[in-house]
Amino acid sequence: MTPFKLTEELIVQINELVELRRDSELVGLMGEIHYADVAEIINELNEEEATYLIKLLDSDKTSDVLTELDEDVREGILSNLSAKEIAGELEELDTDDAADIVGELPQEIVQEVISEIEDKEHAKDIVDLLRYDENSAGGLMAKELVKVREGWDVLTCVKEMRAQAENVTRVHSIYVVDDEDHLKGRLSLKDLLTTSTKTHIAQVYIPKVDSVNVNEKPEEVAKIMSKYDLEAIPVVDEIGRLVGRITIDDIVDVIKEEADKDYQMAAGISQDVEADDSIWDLTRARLPWLILGLFGGAGAAVIMGGFEEMFRQYTVLFLFTPLIAAMAGNVGVQSSAIIVQGLANDDIKGSIGNRLIKEMLLALLNGIILACLLLLFTWIWKGNFMTALAISVSLIAVIVVAGFIGTFTPLFLHKRGIDPAIATGPFITTSNDIFGILIYFMIAKMILGI
Repeated sequence: MTPFKLTEELIVQINELVELRRDSELVGLMGEIHYADVAEIINELNEEEATYLIKLLDSDKTSDVLTELDEDVREGILSNLSAKEIAGELEELDTDDAADIVGELPQEIVQEVISEIEDKEHAKDIVDLLRYDENSAGGLMAKELVKVREGWDVLTCVKEMRAQAENVTRVHSIYVVDDEDHLKGRLSLKDLLTTSTKTHIAQVYIPKVDSVNVNEKPEEVAKIMSKYDLEAIPVVDEIGRLVGRITIDDIVDVIKEEADKDYQMAAGISQDVEADDSIWDLTRARLPWLILGLFGGAGAAVIMGGFEEMFRQYTVLFLFTPLIAAMAGNVGVQSSAIIVQGLANDDIKGSIGNRLIKEMLLALLNGIILACLLLLFTWIWKGNFMTALAISVSLIAVIVVAGFIGTFTPLFLHKRGIDPAIATGPFITTSNDIFGILIYFMIAKMILGI
């Protein structure tokens, strides 16, 4: 299969077909394109053209298209659809995707849209999902699953599974529950096929099954599913009743969103923004960290101002100030990035003290190697051993302190329940610049006897 590639020629062709209302050609063209690629096309159209296409195509395709659209594009399209038209789209979606869309609708039309859904059980499940916090397993799960009761025999189980499977896009697992819907285990399809039809499920199901609580954070669910290579995981309520399941496609979205957020925070962007957002939104996201950098630079200038006399005697120290600041920032970012990644993957084990000692020893080793190279270079260049020694010893101290700050800060934030990703990028760079320059001049002053 040739990967889809969006071209300017295709967009122009679709614009012309929409303008000329060549519906049959549009339907034929879009019918050959995957719904995710249709969403990519619609993201490039204006609101009127996008709405026209959504209304023209069948709901069994456009419902999936809606889930793939950029949020602002979807919002614009939905605002141009009637409550009945929106309900028609929701009926084609799994409950988790339907609930996500309903959650984006203006509150005044939600009830009207829900009442227009013909499948009342589907509507009930959507309303049930809306009760959960979106940042929880309950807000992530879907109601569609296949479950059987431990008291059924195999023949009854197969009949019930056939009926349930009609509403499930993909059957990842068969869950076993008791009469009160408490999750008991899972059923192997192989055991089901090779067991007598009169055998009760209680005799053949596997009692061990991984599950998560409805209140579990999506990030924790992602860790569990990644660790045990699960394609789906059941979700239970506070008393152990099976209420839904989370599938791997939802977890991929969680991982991507978390990675995007961490990347932006590491780059000094404090909000979830995209390249095509307004200038004002982008400014609000970037400005706080830029202000922090401004104050950090001003602080470094103040520190340097306190060593003016030393500058007059040893001008060469001034030449190495950018190098010291850069090394402090680089080491701090490296240390914090490794810790943040380890915390995200749940790879950080043991006490904070042990981790700090390890990172500081690593920083010390790196610092000694770099300092030796710098000592040799400076001595040959300027011919003054004591000056070269002062700069090199300062570099070791700066790197060790930067490694400590870069390691301790994300671990401390994590312990306090704050996203440790905030400790990367401008925060670490700015703090290490200030400490690095202060340490640099203080050590140089001591060694040179100024």
